Amino acid sequence: MPNALLIAELSLREAARKRLVTVLLLLSAAFLGFFLYGVYRLDLTLDERAAAAGLDGRSLTGASNLPVMYSAMFGMYLVYFLGSLMSVLSTVGAVSGDIENGVMQSVLARPVRRAELVLGRWLGFAAVNVLYVALLSAGLLGGVYLLTGYLPPATVPAVALLLLTVALLTALTVLGSTLFTTLANGIGVFVLYGVGFTGGILTAIGGLADTPILGTLGRVANIVMPTNALWLGASYHLQPQVARDLGEVTRGANPFFGTTPADPALVVWAAVLAALAVAGAMWRLSRRDL
Repeated sequence: MPNALLIAELSLREAARKRLVTVLLLLSAAFLGFFLYGVYRLDLTLDERAAAAGLDGRSLTGASNLPVMYSAMFGMYLVYFLGSLMSVLSTVGAVSGDIENGVMQSVLARPVRRAELVLGRWLGFAAVNVLYVALLSAGLLGGVYLLTGYLPPATVPAVALLLLTVALLTALTVLGSTLFTTLANGIGVFVLYGVGFTGGILTAIGGLADTPILGTLGRVANIVMPTNALWLGASYHLQPQVARDLGEVTRGANPFFGTTPADPALVVWAAVLAALAVAGAMWRLSRRDL
């Protein structure tokens, strides 16, 4: 275990040395500034319209504030997407890249077991990715609150589900890095990510068209790759009651936002799948010929 923590520390230093952290901070600051400026202008426009209609103000949780509510939720969807992208791209060569460039042989010449190396790689990259999503979520939600006074009703469980998504994607990418080349691994994980998104679309269409088979296919896809289901569960916590009521009226036709909380069994499965992926990666590298 100490060796795994050492490898995790080295992974963090590697991310800093490659200026990954610097690039993330700069681009994330640009994204937040661009997005929050749009929210600011939107809020001003809504206030002007309310004043022109002779209203004293707008209810933060009423229908008149739906544009701001949906802006916050779409902003968090972008956080989910960027976090997923970061999880895959930062980890895609965690093991395969070292094997391809010959670094792995020199590392394993030291008293470090292969399983400890894989565990340390996952811990290091998962720490970077989780911290990134946590800070980006706090910046976006805090910015929306400071500009508009609106804060989604249950941000903590929503962000927790996003962090679980990031940990799962990082684990699956590390597993793929022990099985495939760097390029094949990246393509494979993105295909799995697409499977999860397809599950959300099928479930939405099945509910709207009252077609149970599509709902069943969507649930199967969510079991195979539960990332999108975790996002839908997170989006449920980000919606006030008026937005949830609107989603129920439309029978969940919007595939980007959920109308029900995440199934606890699915959340547990996502955590178990992440643990299985890391364990599988440790087992695979321990028996792989380099």
